[in-house]
Amino acid sequence: MPNEPIGPRLRALRQASGRTVASVAADAGLSVPYIANLENGRGNPTTNALGRLASALGTELSIGFSSDQPATAGPAPQSVVKLSRSKRFRATAAALAEKSGQDPQDVAARLISACVLLTEALGQEASEHDWWRVLDALVLIAEHPA
Repeated sequence: MPNEPIGPRLRALRQASGRTVASVAADAGLSVPYIANLENGRGNPTTNALGRLASALGTELSIGFSSDQPATAGPAPQSVVKLSRSKRFRATAAALAEKSGQDPQDVAARLISACVLLTEALGQEASEHDWWRVLDALVLIAEHPA
């Protein structure tokens, strides 16, 4: 993942699953400070540690080389963090995942990353109400494609 920070992705996956750093640390056999440091962009994890984290988060570690440079998301704004912790968000991600045959945790993590990228594109943080309008539009599109 050259030039792509692991911390925001790790935090998004953890938050999307509704887990604490401590519960992920226990499942991965790693320390809480180690994971907290990774989420905050500090440290250089081994592939072994990343594999253990992926397993603890119910996902797979994928490492590859590509000439494509995907958009990267920075830290999640507070409104996105609050949104991601809600039951409604998890239910919405699960509904979208079911419609598309994808894993709910992956969908939730991608939704969080998309909200972060939209914040950067807007140049300002949206309100929680605005995020719900965006997510409701995605649900509408998924349920009634053109």
